[in-house]
Amino acid sequence: MEDDLNKEFEAAYHKASTTTIKLPPDIMLQFYAYYKQATKGNNYENPSGDVQLRNAFKLNAWFQLSHLTEKEAKKEYIKLVNKFLK
Repeated sequence: MEDDLNKEFEAAYHKASTTTIKLPPDIMLQFYAYYKQATKGNNYENPSGDVQLRNAFKLNAWFQLSHLTEKEAKKEYIKLVNKFLK
């Protein structure tokens, strides 16, 4: 079961990272936050990039998901991909 979730998560990540669909910034923040929570949990790190305001938004979006386990975040990430990247 866990293995199936990981495979589905990896497939969703591949789909999201290779799409040509332009998504609104707030949706992109959700993708970022769920991915980080799914892969890093609450082990926060500074986002890459040199735009401080954008990095603050990314980190804030991630902080807001601190109540989710990595498994829950993977499920939510998959839902998000299926919703916006059919």
